[in-house]
Amino acid sequence: MGVNLQQAIDIGKYLVTQRLLGRKRFPLVLMLEPLFRCNLACSGCGKIQHPTEILKQNLTPEQCFTAVEECGAPVISIPGGEPLLHPQIDEIVQGLVERKKYVYLCTNGLLLEKSLDKFKPSPYLTFSVHLDGLKEWHDKCVDRQGVFDIAVKAIKAAKAKGFRVTTNTTIFEGCDPKEIQEFFDFLETLNTDGMMISPGYSYEWAPDQDHFLRREQTRALFREILTPYKTGKKNWNFNHNPLFLDFLVGEKDYECTPWGSPSYSVLGWQKPCYLLNEGHYSSFKQLLEQTDWSKYGRASGNPKCADCMVHCGYEPTAAMDAMQPQNITRSLGSVFGR
Repeated sequence: MGVNLQQAIDIGKYLVTQRLLGRKRFPLVLMLEPLFRCNLACSGCGKIQHPTEILKQNLTPEQCFTAVEECGAPVISIPGGEPLLHPQIDEIVQGLVERKKYVYLCTNGLLLEKSLDKFKPSPYLTFSVHLDGLKEWHDKCVDRQGVFDIAVKAIKAAKAKGFRVTTNTTIFEGCDPKEIQEFFDFLETLNTDGMMISPGYSYEWAPDQDHFLRREQTRALFREILTPYKTGKKNWNFNHNPLFLDFLVGEKDYECTPWGSPSYSVLGWQKPCYLLNEGHYSSFKQLLEQTDWSKYGRASGNPKCADCMVHCGYEPTAAMDAMQPQNITRSLGSVFGR
């Protein structure tokens, strides 16, 4: 079981409420970045490319709570950098859990095992551990040997203490589909609470710009990877709405909803989305009301958006589609099993 039942119910209520209120643009997941520092230098991520004075900064717990309340999203993803480097990350997580937000604390796993005593297991808290493949491929992606083994050991330790744990995998050009399938089989042996997958995105500050996927490449690659799952030969436990997986393989054609996953950091509210570096607003209200949303998404013709199929832009679209009567039964399958 990927998404737990209470989370599915609460998000469903939230989506219905937004629709009844007539809101066309609203957040589903807040990407709360309390710092940009990291203890790795992955070639596909550009966060540590920020100037030193920015890398030294942290959001305070109060700033985090204010952003969460201003935004109102039911799900909070805490990426980074490496959030476990934040000296008050336990206070931030506790405050969000007390507010009954579903928290996904994203980590590369290096500090996870030694940090577990800072947290309490809760249905509102999930550790999302970055693993891009089996040992050799993952260590290559993060540019450091031994990271895979440390992360896997931390996953086992967290599960042993009763925590919810998912994995987060970015799939880049050049990966071997059969090895990714073997990787999914391996993750099933860890008894995690679901896998999250996304195509490699063209993040502007990433040092490596040569291995991001184009749209047709994405569909072809994910069709090959997910064929055993789509045909029922494998029952991999994905922490996704199944309609998003349909989108990745080309069975659904969605438009981006970039306001569905806004990003807040030490720099403010990033405009227009997590992947484009076009400045920041000081408030979420400004982000919603002052952004010319017609300039973003594939339908806009913006070349920066042409090939993007990343979950932060398209999973909110899939979530809304899941509320259609013809899709409700299918979506519930992600909660109760296929």
